Amino acid sequence: MSAAAENVPGEAKVIPIESAPSWTSPEGPKLADRLAEAVGGVLSGPLGPAATGLFGKGWEGRAAERLAFLRRRVTGDYEVDEFGFDRELTEEVLLSLLRPLAEKYFRIDVQGVEHIPAEGGALIVANHSGTIPLDALMTQVVIHDHHPARRHLRMLAADLVFVLPGVNEVARKAGHTLACNEDAQALLERGEVVGVWPEGFKGIGKPFSERYKLQRFGRGGFVASALRARVPIVPCSIVGAEETYPMIGNVKTLARLLGLPYVPVTPTFPWLGPLGVLPLPTKWTIRFGEPIATDSYPAEAADDPMLVFDLADEVRETIQHTLYQLLVQRRSVFF
Repeated sequence: MSAAAENVPGEAKVIPIESAPSWTSPEGPKLADRLAEAVGGVLSGPLGPAATGLFGKGWEGRAAERLAFLRRRVTGDYEVDEFGFDRELTEEVLLSLLRPLAEKYFRIDVQGVEHIPAEGGALIVANHSGTIPLDALMTQVVIHDHHPARRHLRMLAADLVFVLPGVNEVARKAGHTLACNEDAQALLERGEVVGVWPEGFKGIGKPFSERYKLQRFGRGGFVASALRARVPIVPCSIVGAEETYPMIGNVKTLARLLGLPYVPVTPTFPWLGPLGVLPLPTKWTIRFGEPIATDSYPAEAADDPMLVFDLADEVRETIQHTLYQLLVQRRSVFF
């Protein structure tokens, strides 16, 4: 879902979005209110005892919250920012759908989340792997769920994300935006936590034989954005994602025909059909390293290509070294 793509200066554009829909008819809110009252009346009346047995004590409060959420969606009484981020939808729906994967399926061990500041901008830089970019989505979940301030990760995603029907809209609602320096800097200056995966498709599409070997980080545009916004860079190392879809082959001809970066062949796909799309239940560790400060550099530092390259290389080496540490420490791929 997320990958950093270096853009040529001057060509990056913020993708326009539509504002949140709203019902102009006065009947909209009235209909929503009547529907909520009817559902609430049935649950608290004839089905009350059955609902308590099924959902447990306190279900009334949870039901009221859900009905209020549905009312706001029906009437358009919710907000999105200029990038399309819908905070309520992300918290109530999208993260709720992803949370079982993080907690029950991959059983993610989260380390060092305290290195992400409680407020203000920060740039999370992570390794990318796994054929399907579940690592980016899982990082978004664990930052929100494990950080004391419940911070949201605003991911920088590749162009492909924003041309896929359906995926584009969901990505925008979840707070993702185009991986370009302009968008990154704008979010960082607003005090957001921004996530970037500089390996891009080279990382998630590499063969299994090269697992946990970081690919090139590009020209370091993410470092320049952090320098201009004067925010810390937090290295993030993810172990476990490489083995979810071990990529043992790539159908390059079909990939070119479909306009995709690769068409993977794994031990289960395409041999098992739809079942081959299920990721292997590997045990994950996500470790956030100590932040690298950028506020001590002069304002013109972002225009110094050697400094940008050196900082990008420092971040890359930190992530690579941490990956080796975590690999030595883990007991098993699955436990």
